[in-house]
Amino acid sequence: MNFIFEANRIFINGEKGGVIAEVTFPSISETVVNIDHTFVDESLRGQGVASKLLEELAKKLREENKKAYPTCSYAVSWFQKNTQYADVYIDIME
Repeated sequence: MNFIFEANRIFINGEKGGVIAEVTFPSISETVVNIDHTFVDESLRGQGVASKLLEELAKKLREENKKAYPTCSYAVSWFQKNTQYADVYIDIME
């Protein structure tokens, strides 16, 4: 997958140029982001694309010594299942 990294966003463009998958994560502070949106186009659903987006984001946050405070329900669920990234996750219930 050809992920495109921008400030507060990782996404994939389709062949015709439109966004077909993305995760957005605006900054809350210098070290914390809010994962507020995950989107995958119907044409890619069921292929693990959203999970791959979150994994790329988790790796990026780890490299930048940042944490994720997700409000997107998919992101919350993903972090609960992928405990290998617990070091970058702030549980919204804490």
